[in-house]
Amino acid sequence: MPIFSYRATTPDGTIIEGVIEAADEATAIDRLKNSGIIPLKINTSSKGTKRKFTLKSSKTDMLTFTTELSALLGAGLPIDRSLNMLAEISESTEMKSVIHSILRSIREGSSFSDALQQHPKVFSKLYVNMIRAGEVGGVLDVVLDKLNEFLESTRELKEQVFSAMIYPTILLITGGFSIIMLLVYVLPKFSTIFAEMGTSLPLPTQALIKFSNIMKTYWWIILLSAVSGWFAFRNYVRSKAGRYRWDAFKLRLVGDVIRKLETARFTRTLGTLLKSGVPLLQALRNAKDIINNQIIASTIDTVVKGAKEGKGIAGPLSNANVFPPLALSMIKVGEETGQLDTMLLKVAETYEKSLRTAMKRFIGFLEPALILGMGLIIGFIVLSMLMGIFSMTDMPL
Repeated sequence: MPIFSYRATTPDGTIIEGVIEAADEATAIDRLKNSGIIPLKINTSSKGTKRKFTLKSSKTDMLTFTTELSALLGAGLPIDRSLNMLAEISESTEMKSVIHSILRSIREGSSFSDALQQHPKVFSKLYVNMIRAGEVGGVLDVVLDKLNEFLESTRELKEQVFSAMIYPTILLITGGFSIIMLLVYVLPKFSTIFAEMGTSLPLPTQALIKFSNIMKTYWWIILLSAVSGWFAFRNYVRSKAGRYRWDAFKLRLVGDVIRKLETARFTRTLGTLLKSGVPLLQALRNAKDIINNQIIASTIDTVVKGAKEGKGIAGPLSNANVFPPLALSMIKVGEETGQLDTMLLKVAETYEKSLRTAMKRFIGFLEPALILGMGLIIGFIVLSMLMGIFSMTDMPL
């Protein structure tokens, strides 16, 4: 039976840590609750270890904060006491400072959402609006649960995309490094031998030696040009027109993957907001901010306009022609049955699964394409060197 390490709090606010044996995580949580303590964090631990070394980020800190606050409020503790406990147990110095600031604002008379709004670098507009909707509806603990699910699913999706790109990136770096080593260090040794022999070299060998000499002599110019080009490209992409054209190019290049990614992001965000009680127009504006591709994001303005005019969102989204047909059909069904929020979350689940499949296909094509490209370049370099050697000895190829 698996062993889980846990961090929990007693009703009087004492933080305790330990391990528990249970069939699964849900059973472990139930057993802890039945014993009279409030579980804050549960981790699988095959050897009962209490501490893990991980790379923490602000996103991880925010997810931990949301999970633990949801558990405390769900157990019936007041918001100020819950925040005070979180400030004491937070492992991040930055997050501890933020929680103290939020607690201070609440004690001065601000609402929880207004206190969060004072830290825009930590809590997004979407996060603040969901908390505000939970405060108005008196269901803050429920909204925090939904926020926790949303943040968890978003993180998993990002990690899957990131993990899928690790191998192609390593392959590109190592292949590029190998080619540079051949051109800058290996080929010049052969070019010295060719020069001493004074024989006429084949055209590919001459071109390769000339290119190698240019790289070796003017490497600093090439490096400076590459760095300058990168900064110029980055500044161009940051401009409104440049970002729009770059996003349009990406849509033409890998449109299927991008559409599925943005569909999953948009529908999960919108569905979570609507489920939490955020008004439709405000939810649409918040969901627009989640979309990275400006071509797709710009079409949401027409959807907002259509929603204002009472046309719903299925029709305007269909007219925009940027989301997949299956997603549009599911959204239309959800709108007609009055279950738009539930259907949007189902669309998100469908396209997150579809995105994983599309990413596998894309990586499955990209990896052999990179290997073939690197192989052709290295093969050309090696063949050109051999042609030069054969020409010196008059050996037939």
